[in-house]
Amino acid sequence: MMFKTTMMTAAVAVLVSGAAQAQNLESWGTVGVWDVMWDPSLGDGCLIQSEFTDGSVVRIGFDNIEGMGYLTAFNGAWGDIEEGATYPVTFTLDGEAYEGEAKGMYLNGVPGADIYFDSEDFLFDIAARQTMDLANSEGSVMTIDLTGTMAALEEALICQDAE
Repeated sequence: MMFKTTMMTAAVAVLVSGAAQAQNLESWGTVGVWDVMWDPSLGDGCLIQSEFTDGSVVRIGFDNIEGMGYLTAFNGAWGDIEEGATYPVTFTLDGEAYEGEAKGMYLNGVPGADIYFDSEDFLFDIAARQTMDLANSEGSVMTIDLTGTMAALEEALICQDAE
């Protein structure tokens, strides 16, 4: 199944991301469990980032160079990720499934998945939900609580307007 949301106008686009490789994030503030930052390597695109109890670090943000939204997740337990390889993934947001592709990557030796969206509006669809499960062909790899994500992403928009 392709993305079923009316906010998506086309399939997911996956790129080798500066978002995943960014080392010099600048702090904007904090909203709940999310740090709001901007990334000079992405045209000062703003993002939110949080670490979850399963060890996952999740970034949701805006790439001003590509004009796209992204979601990047890292987890030290994902040791079988191959740098640059493409993986089919499924997002389940409050029980509604969306399919896409992720590109394998590493940040400071930690494996992760980088997913770009051709519609930044899809990020707000994620933020409007309560839970997100990310799965690959072998099953669930991460389930996170999205409570407070909308307020954090709204702050990231304020950051976007200021940058």
